[in-house]
Amino acid sequence: MILTINQSAYLPWLGYFDKIIRSDLFVLLDSVQYGKNSFINRNRIKTMNGPIWLTVPVRLKGHTSQILKDTEIDNRRNWQAKHLKSIFYNYRKANRFGQLYPKLEILYKNKYSLLSDLCYDHLKFWLNELNIRTKTVCSSDLSLKSKKSDLMLEICKHFGANCYLSGPFGKDYLNEKEFQKAGIDIEYQSYQHPVYPQLYGDFIPNMGVVDFCMNTTQLSIKIT
Repeated sequence: MILTINQSAYLPWLGYFDKIIRSDLFVLLDSVQYGKNSFINRNRIKTMNGPIWLTVPVRLKGHTSQILKDTEIDNRRNWQAKHLKSIFYNYRKANRFGQLYPKLEILYKNKYSLLSDLCYDHLKFWLNELNIRTKTVCSSDLSLKSKKSDLMLEICKHFGANCYLSGPFGKDYLNEKEFQKAGIDIEYQSYQHPVYPQLYGDFIPNMGVVDFCMNTTQLSIKIT
């Protein structure tokens, strides 16, 4: 069984979904510390003036000691309306706007207190749009206490995985010898970003998933 792990993310880029597609089980890592200025609560969309960030505001008090699962959204700001407005004005001429935007209007009506709950429900939405059926579980449901490489290994052992699909930066911290001892292979992702029809001039890679789903008429399980 191939297993992959990623932190919660808002509007993830396509490489995030590539790992999920290539795996039998995806573990959403929401039991680790929240990282400020990361892709956990923000991502980019393309506009006629270039990429802009869509950011979910969070309450940062105590974030250095709290885990992702407990990170609260700052709902004093009407960020949902702002994000929908940005998506509307920048993708209203996109190929799939008429099909996708009404679904997003419904999705963004949901209210969340916790960032991880928002990211989980939005992830399920995008997995459905991309026809990805990989089983997904949350690390916060596993009661595991290890950190870094040991945590990845413990999760693999917990589910009986024989292959761990890691991002390329896993080479910097994974203890490969311990994985070998456990009989678990490590495969490092080497992602080639696809070029697809895109509004506003030259193609820009690494946008949030909404850019791909708005512009592409033939969605399939294979996006590499």
